[in-house]
Amino acid sequence: MCADTPDYRDTVFLPETEFPMRAGLPAREPGWLARWEEIGIYDRLRDKARAAAAAGQPRTPFTLHDGPPYANGHLHIGHALNKVLKDMVVRSQQMMGHDARYVPGWDCHGLPIEWKIEEQYRAKGLNKDDVDIVAFRQECRNFAAGWIDIQRDEFKRLGITGNWADPYLTMDYHAEAVIAGEFLKFLMNGTLYQGSKPVMWSPVEKTALAEAEVEYHDHTSHQVWVKFKIVGAAGGANSAALVEAELDELRNETSVVIWTTTPWTIPQNRAIAFGPSLEYGLYEVLEISEGSTAQVGEKLLIADKLANGVFSAAKVLDVKRIRSISSSQLESLTLAHPYRGVEGANGEWDYRVPMLPGDHVTDDAGTGFVHTAPSHGDDDYQIGLKHGLPMTYNVMEDGTYRADLPVFGGQAIILPDGKEGPANVSNIKQLAYAGALFAKGKLKHSYPHSWRSKAPVIYRNTPQWFVAIDRELDDCLSTYGDTIRKRALNSINQLVTWTPQTGRNRLHSMIEARPDWVLSRQRAWGVPLTCFVKKGAKPTDPDFLLRNAEVNARIVAAFEADGADVWYVPGFKDKVLAGIVEPADYDQVMDVLDVWFDSGSTHAFVLRDRADGSEDGIADLYLEGTDQHRGWFHSSMLQACGTKGRAPYRGVLTHGFTLDEKGMKMSKSLGNTVAPQEVIDEYGADILRLWVAQSDYTVDLRIGKEILKGTADSYRRLRNTMRYMLGALNGWDGQRVERADMPELEQLILHRLAELDGRVRKGYAAYDFQGLFQEIFTFATSDLSTFYFDLRKDALYCDPTDSLIRRSCLTVMDAIFHRLTLWLAPVLPFTTEEIWLFRFPSGGDSVHLQDFPETPAGWLDPALAARMARVRAVRRVVTGALEVERRAKTIGSSLEAAPVVHLSPELAQIVTDPDSFAKLCITSAVTLTTDPAPEGAFALEDVPGVAVVFAHAEGEKCARCWQILPDVGRHKHPQTCARCDAALG
Repeated sequence: MCADTPDYRDTVFLPETEFPMRAGLPAREPGWLARWEEIGIYDRLRDKARAAAAAGQPRTPFTLHDGPPYANGHLHIGHALNKVLKDMVVRSQQMMGHDARYVPGWDCHGLPIEWKIEEQYRAKGLNKDDVDIVAFRQECRNFAAGWIDIQRDEFKRLGITGNWADPYLTMDYHAEAVIAGEFLKFLMNGTLYQGSKPVMWSPVEKTALAEAEVEYHDHTSHQVWVKFKIVGAAGGANSAALVEAELDELRNETSVVIWTTTPWTIPQNRAIAFGPSLEYGLYEVLEISEGSTAQVGEKLLIADKLANGVFSAAKVLDVKRIRSISSSQLESLTLAHPYRGVEGANGEWDYRVPMLPGDHVTDDAGTGFVHTAPSHGDDDYQIGLKHGLPMTYNVMEDGTYRADLPVFGGQAIILPDGKEGPANVSNIKQLAYAGALFAKGKLKHSYPHSWRSKAPVIYRNTPQWFVAIDRELDDCLSTYGDTIRKRALNSINQLVTWTPQTGRNRLHSMIEARPDWVLSRQRAWGVPLTCFVKKGAKPTDPDFLLRNAEVNARIVAAFEADGADVWYVPGFKDKVLAGIVEPADYDQVMDVLDVWFDSGSTHAFVLRDRADGSEDGIADLYLEGTDQHRGWFHSSMLQACGTKGRAPYRGVLTHGFTLDEKGMKMSKSLGNTVAPQEVIDEYGADILRLWVAQSDYTVDLRIGKEILKGTADSYRRLRNTMRYMLGALNGWDGQRVERADMPELEQLILHRLAELDGRVRKGYAAYDFQGLFQEIFTFATSDLSTFYFDLRKDALYCDPTDSLIRRSCLTVMDAIFHRLTLWLAPVLPFTTEEIWLFRFPSGGDSVHLQDFPETPAGWLDPALAARMARVRAVRRVVTGALEVERRAKTIGSSLEAAPVVHLSPELAQIVTDPDSFAKLCITSAVTLTTDPAPEGAFALEDVPGVAVVFAHAEGEKCARCWQILPDVGRHKHPQTCARCDAALG
């Protein structure tokens, strides 16, 4: 500034604030957590709800029921995504006027924790079975409790609000008592039964697994093509389908060929299934290549569509198709087991193998014939039930054949370390020895593994406890159906809102097709199946299970007092049965419940039993990842339909999985994992939360360094917008201007606020965080920072304090501040708390104790918005013309210009005030005219009726506001315009 120019810098009302531009979130966020702990935010929100109810204005409850994470390790990025989504739901529902309760919880029982304790034992050379079971269970309990404390702190560090002082734990005594009580309801309603059927079994962990406990990985399996020789015709009417000559032809070295990737199941074969609609042929081998195990001249039955592939695998060079074989002819045949008559078999496999029609048989792969072992596969089991096939019990719990099985006794299918045992190779060798091996090879394919031990699993026939989901229930809860399946399907269709809608389709198809629910696990750490069976009775006998309400009440009371461990204390059976039945007549079941039954029962001991649960025991929302359609959503639905008669939730929200920036699945081996704590240490929890809000959670989400950099940049821009408002509002006297008295620009911003208010509320209600945040972000960075604030900074900085424009702007800015800060609070709890307390530094206040402010409906003015849209279009032509001059260096600042704007008569009725329009264009003056535009005037094709002719502003530059005006220098204060002179007094 020149020496003779007055210095008016101290007289300009520049925004002033100590709110830091740099957030420093990693260092500052723990302080906000400590503050929230100190003032008891969650409890004060509950007090607020009680006070509202006492005043006769009750807040509608909203309950998001927490799907319990497993208490066995540090959080991963998927945990962070899930909990942040839940927190945004709870906070937004609270701020929209509900009493939004959130009780965090943990899954504490089950194999993952038991497995960890067993690993510790093995490392010390100890055997779990040598330890007292109650002592072992106590070690599991202590392990879970330790991880709960760790995870609780990690969740709280993410800014998650909730009842952290009193979470729910499935291992609490009351929870264990309720879980047992819920199980006993199935005992009493007639759906519980003991059956023997194949289930997913982990030989390493020695237990049955639920579908949700299984994950699929690539695995290389043996594959074999096996010959079953035709030995005769089946009895009955179908045998007439084969005349004697045809039968003789087929007996003459003819075999049915099957294909399997589990050679170890061959000793359990009881039938061969064929597809009734498939086309089959009788083939003769004419020529083979070296190394083939096929034999020239042998005849084979194979599905026509698959024959070429089969012969190629067997290295057969030439074949002849003799004729077709019909389904009725196939059903007429009986076969010999491949091990029939082998040395040392002692007649084990000397039975005939029937040919049975099966709709599950296709010609997509294999041979068109399916080897059927009813004890080792669900399709096999179902066809076995239909045709009365015998079950086998050849495979023990550790994945070995029973010791007295001929030839293969004691051999392992899966070794204790999860690697393949000798059973497959032994069977392949025996098939070759018996002349039944047509071909062999290896196949890499997707195969089920235990998600805990990561070892392959098998299907194994074992006695288990089931809940029948199609059996009519003996209860009075039939509003939505008389079976569990009917109730579940009706709940899905009639009672639940799905976000996204695809979740409905997925769970519906799973429930529609699922078999009975396997409840039992052969483990130690869990809630036991609290039932007794009569000695000597069969599972089909009416008195097999003890059904007695008084016994049940004693069990539940004992669990309530001392926990589920009492089930394993010697003498417990005598204690609960004494005086009701003779204890010696009953055996105590020692299996434990599937852990999914535990979590599926949480609605009872959380939603129903807790004071901060749900008034009707039903949650407004369950929110988990898409894998929970087969997990918690599924088990909760089945459990509640059996005990409540309907779904335990009114809404279900599902989110995708987290991937790296390239869309790859995260894994430690690839080194592409992103740990929540690492993000928090570098950026802060609010950046992680903002990543969640900016992402489409309905699909898989990507995260990585570049994505987080982009998120941090969005945060910085948003923070700068809020910082500018804090500075501008600093020292404001609070004198408001009524909307009707405001300039049209302020009325337009209020209209936009009212529009946005509706969209934000609708977005939060629909859990559309990405959509609503984008609306807020666009408004803050475009409507405000690059438009409204830019236009009004002249009035804010230079107008007298009693200026209508300045007071209107501050009134509007205050409305913007309240809404933006509160709208963003569910997403950015730390930053908005900092912003709020900078403006309102009250000791016990918090942004999270506020509700979203009500926005007057009168702020909406579509007609004004439409007119101002046209004014802004005219402005765009002006700014375009000025940009041309700026690039030509004719001007440096737009304040040096006073353009002439030629308008059509229609637009001249809209843009009427040159002073207001000059402020809108940030020029010192504007001339509006309806005269025809001269040739060469600047115009834009998409804005007809507007042309601009550049002109320099006339006059001198005001030393205070820098506008160039004719009156500068004619006032009391040197080198000022009239406005600035008035402001200086």
